[in-house]
Amino acid sequence: MIRKFISKLLGKSDGDASEPKSGKAARIPLGKRVEFGPAEHGIDPSLLDERAIRVVTTLQDAGYEAYVVGGAVRDLLVHRRPKDFDVATNATPEQVKGLFRRAFIIGRRFRIVHVIHGRGRDHEVIEVSTFRAYLDASAAEQVPGNEKTSKAAIADKSHVVDASGRVLRDNVWGPQIEDAARRDFTVNAMYYDPRTQTVVDYHGGLKDAKAKLLRMIGDPLTRYREDPVRILRVVRFAAKLGFAIEPKTQKPLRETAALLANVPASRLFDEMMKLLQTGHALASLAQLKAQDLERGIFPVLDSVFSRTEEGGPRQKFIELALNDTDRRVGEGKPVAPSFMLACMLWHDVQNAWADLKAKGEHPTPALQQAIDSVFDARIGDISGRGKLAADMREIWMMQPRFDRRTGSSAYSLVEQPRFRAGFDFLRLRADVGEASPELAEWWEDFSLGSDAEREALVEAARESSRAPGARSKRTGPKPDGAAPRSAPRPPKDTADAAAEQEGDEEADDGAPDAGGAEAPRKRRRRRRKPSGARGAAPAAGGQGGDGGAGA
Repeated sequence: MIRKFISKLLGKSDGDASEPKSGKAARIPLGKRVEFGPAEHGIDPSLLDERAIRVVTTLQDAGYEAYVVGGAVRDLLVHRRPKDFDVATNATPEQVKGLFRRAFIIGRRFRIVHVIHGRGRDHEVIEVSTFRAYLDASAAEQVPGNEKTSKAAIADKSHVVDASGRVLRDNVWGPQIEDAARRDFTVNAMYYDPRTQTVVDYHGGLKDAKAKLLRMIGDPLTRYREDPVRILRVVRFAAKLGFAIEPKTQKPLRETAALLANVPASRLFDEMMKLLQTGHALASLAQLKAQDLERGIFPVLDSVFSRTEEGGPRQKFIELALNDTDRRVGEGKPVAPSFMLACMLWHDVQNAWADLKAKGEHPTPALQQAIDSVFDARIGDISGRGKLAADMREIWMMQPRFDRRTGSSAYSLVEQPRFRAGFDFLRLRADVGEASPELAEWWEDFSLGSDAEREALVEAARESSRAPGARSKRTGPKPDGAAPRSAPRPPKDTADAAAEQEGDEEADDGAPDAGGAEAPRKRRRRRRKPSGARGAAPAAGGQGGDGGAGA
């Protein structure tokens, strides 16, 4: 039984009902080309991106076939404005690159072209791929290991799989009908010509899109072996679109999940970020649980699912953070992994910190050690680890400092470039009762206040700490009797960077905070102040500026 199960996972013919008796892998059906006009597909042309249309028409004018493809077509069919637009063509990457002034060939596993429009924050990337041929895994060269361990072996090859049948490289060009067969789900295998407003469909994708159904092209078990990340993609699309998963497509999900262990950690991490940062985080977690995939795939989610008690403070804290992230995505505001991951792992850090302090470690180095241990265990070795770790560390290390509001401590803290991220984190803690709401309000007033208002707030905090029975919180280098200095003015680039990251400060003013309450009217004064006085004021609603999910 065990041998049969292993053979099934590895794509061997023994015990694999999806393969014919010859032992060759089941070939994906090529389908039949069907064209649909505007009256049948109902796509609203106003939802298309002008720059994507320009890429398509440029390729067509040069004599090539070109279409908007994949998820963009799927979203257009369900009347959503796509976030990204991909283009497919019969032009090779070199031919595509030659037609555009700012175009770059990227990728080893799949060679594609990024056509860049605009500059700075307003730039947009249109991804252009060449139609690929469909080749059975049995026809590909097989190498041991994966992309990293077998890099030299696959360097000069165009079609390579590993021992489990997972595609490591696929750069064999072919006709559109084979390119469609290579794609995963029927709703992702359609092509749209914006010039003629025609949808080209080979596998009944239009019908499935209207039925809100996710169906794998070909044998699902074979397709999951080709690329185990499809297991996570079907979960993400079901959560994002509210589509049902066709029974045959759903059945192998749990049994093939072990194949995800062969996928590079950085690719899995990117997929987790797509699950959690595209506006449907809570629905994605619910879908993972529904498919029995919540444990054993992402160490971060292992922490969330295995230790969270229903209705407990940890669950409330994480749900609040993910709700806030979903809200920001829905409002078109920036999000980034550092804040969200800091929220998801905060209680792991707290537990490790408490254990180290109980063993006699000083609080500050104990917190640093706790952060290191949790990050190594839950994040691991991924691309961009250094920046991610630095951002999360700043958010966590800032939390004890919020308790110190006398001397120069408050002034130095509000100067920190990531003060806004730390403050947003404090607000979330206050919303679930982990921190004092009065403390969060004090820091909001202090960060938005004038020099005189800041001095009054510090003096009030000092008097409060001197009250009978009150614990002194003086930790700054100046004695209590020293006059507080004037509020420092942060460098202009800090204020400008915060405003740039937020991107829509006007919209943020007066918006509801993470707990649902309206922001204080004082926040409106911020727009009338010079940039130096504005400093690093936190945005209403949490996750503002370079902090929050927009870190």
